[in-house]
Amino acid sequence: MRRYGLYDASRGLTLALAAALAGLGLWGATQIGMQTTGRFWLSMLIVAGAGFVIAVATHVGTWTKGLRLRMSPSTFVLAFLPVLIVGGWILVATQPGNGWEEGRLNSWSDSIGILGVVHSVGLWHGVLAFAIGLMLGLSLDGVPAPPMEADAAPARAADEPVAAERRYADQPRPANDPATPPAETPAEETTQTQKRTRVPSR
Repeated sequence: MRRYGLYDASRGLTLALAAALAGLGLWGATQIGMQTTGRFWLSMLIVAGAGFVIAVATHVGTWTKGLRLRMSPSTFVLAFLPVLIVGGWILVATQPGNGWEEGRLNSWSDSIGILGVVHSVGLWHGVLAFAIGLMLGLSLDGVPAPPMEADAAPARAADEPVAAERRYADQPRPANDPATPPAETPAEETTQTQKRTRVPSR
């Protein structure tokens, strides 16, 4: 049976570090508080960032497996956007004070009969913000890198010496180029021909 000791240990340490960073962010959000509209949205942004960190931590080391990280369009549209719309609706409708568009969304919620649900779920502001950040991170996916991207650089490096030799061989050379053997003059050619055709005398 194949062993995954080193892989499991590194993955566990990575997730533990991500959890520590997320916990630090959550603690920072509690220090900011939610007494005003500005503090509320800053805290929710930090909490959403904590959820995003947890999701992205699962993709650390993707490039070492021959994969590349990308945003999955279908996951983004089908999973993240509904969570963003529903969670954002509830956060806006239940923000403290008279924040941006709060009255409008409360009126709409009352008109369609979900105002009670909105305010009940709105008690868990942090959970909603964390879920939004988590779903954004889960929209990322590791996919195999295209073969051309992986092999283009090594192939070019391997072919460069051959290509250089071909370019050098195709270049026209001057008559006094030492790499080009000197052409035989007619007198020398005649002498060499006679030597080759002379029959030894008896």
